[in-house]
Amino acid sequence: MKKYIQLLAVLILFASCSKYQKALNSTDVALKFDQATKKYEAKKYYKAIRLFEQLAPSYKGKPQAEKMFYMFAFSYYNTKQYYLAAYQFESFASSYPKSEKREEASFLSAKCYSKLSPVSSLDQVDTYKALDKMQEFIDRYPDSQYMQEANAVVFDLKNKLEKKAFDIAKQYNTISDYKSAIASFDNFLSDFPGTPLKEEALYYKLESCYNLAINSVFQKMEERLSNAKTAYNNLVKFKADTKYKEKADQMLARIDKDLQQFSK
Repeated sequence: MKKYIQLLAVLILFASCSKYQKALNSTDVALKFDQATKKYEAKKYYKAIRLFEQLAPSYKGKPQAEKMFYMFAFSYYNTKQYYLAAYQFESFASSYPKSEKREEASFLSAKCYSKLSPVSSLDQVDTYKALDKMQEFIDRYPDSQYMQEANAVVFDLKNKLEKKAFDIAKQYNTISDYKSAIASFDNFLSDFPGTPLKEEALYYKLESCYNLAINSVFQKMEERLSNAKTAYNNLVKFKADTKYKEKADQMLARIDKDLQQFSK
């Protein structure tokens, strides 16, 4: 009995594979659609994709095209082919403006772009694109059922850009390019006024101003020392008990000492 069941399972599998292979090699679009749908519903997305790719060029305008392109987009999405999924969802939303699935497709298109956003240490072109796409969705569907998730995605993308900007500024400080560090920290504080990294940014700006000042030629030292003192004041004004207080006070003592030579 057990051998019979195993044999039956093999025969069913063989028949299924034969139908799929036949659909791949057939010009019968109905057969292709039937097999593609079955593979999709069985979550065999890669196999479904092969058939959808064959159907797509000639299927537009057909009665079941909307269903086919929806499954096609989701097959790419479920196999993490996010560039292709984003394109298909975007195309679906554009091609079927009256579809009840248009809002979902628009959201998933934007979400695909967010999936392509790399870690903050890499180039953030895809992050900016994802942010634009998700913002477009939010503007178009302000009452969407996906709004909570959309806002969470935007929050994460902005945090990534924020960390990237901070890391760039800090890197300039690390390699002793103090002028670039100061400019980058100024831009960071301007672009992200509510950042949780503000204390760190103010401290490292102070450090950059301080190092630039004490290593300056005499003609530029007074102005740069004054800028460093302003950076110190901005830090302690923001947070009087800053965790960097001891280091900051040490820098201030040197700044005040060096400024004395210009008051004589």
